[in-house]
Amino acid sequence: MIASSVVVYVLEVRFDYNGKEEALYPVILKNKHQMILVDCGYAGFLPLIEDAAQKQGLSLQELTGVFITHHDIDHLGGLAELKNSYPALAVYAPVIEASYISGKEKSVRLMQAESLFESLPENQKSGALYFQEMLKNVQSVEVDAVFTEGETFMEGVKIINTPGHMPGHVSIYLPENQTLIAADALVIEHDEFEIANPAFTLDLGAAVESVKKLKRLQIKRMICYHGGVTEEGIDAKLAKLISRYPRPPVL
Repeated sequence: MIASSVVVYVLEVRFDYNGKEEALYPVILKNKHQMILVDCGYAGFLPLIEDAAQKQGLSLQELTGVFITHHDIDHLGGLAELKNSYPALAVYAPVIEASYISGKEKSVRLMQAESLFESLPENQKSGALYFQEMLKNVQSVEVDAVFTEGETFMEGVKIINTPGHMPGHVSIYLPENQTLIAADALVIEHDEFEIANPAFTLDLGAAVESVKKLKRLQIKRMICYHGGVTEEGIDAKLAKLISRYPRPPVL
């Protein structure tokens, strides 16, 4: 944690995925009047998030809201369970993502999965169908308020539009303590930054431009949903990531 009017708690949520231990890093933002969870894992993850919060001395009973950065299943799959268990909390989302979270529009990730299905090798199709069913089974939840670039759901917190991974993807910036909650704008792999699942990023060019945008911020602490927290060499690591994705030549 860094001293600030908004206290940042990084939750470590460990789980088994196909026989391999994985981890997600949701965040809780807390001030005198609000306690907001940023992203909430897969369906069935509520007990894991409750346990991770308790390890930080927090109870989800104190939550006033949840902010969903984008509608990928590992970020919102557990939203309906969370809302059912804590019905008083408000649901916040980026303006472009809200219609997918509330079920008013079909998941972009599901449309992508369906469009790629026929091109997959036969030995991958059963897993791909299972993934499609997971996406179809995500329960929609009404969004109470939407936000976009520069707006805030909490004093001292700013929304940064970071499209690419998803059209309406956002990151969250705390200028006072120079902390960035990247969500899936980038991930940490082997102590380096990388684009999250570049092969399945909806718009890779936009994702790289979003990283360039983040590099213009003063960031002392980077929190990635996949990979956790780093405070070392952030600017250099961002520059290195950008250099791996040079702009294609104009023909």
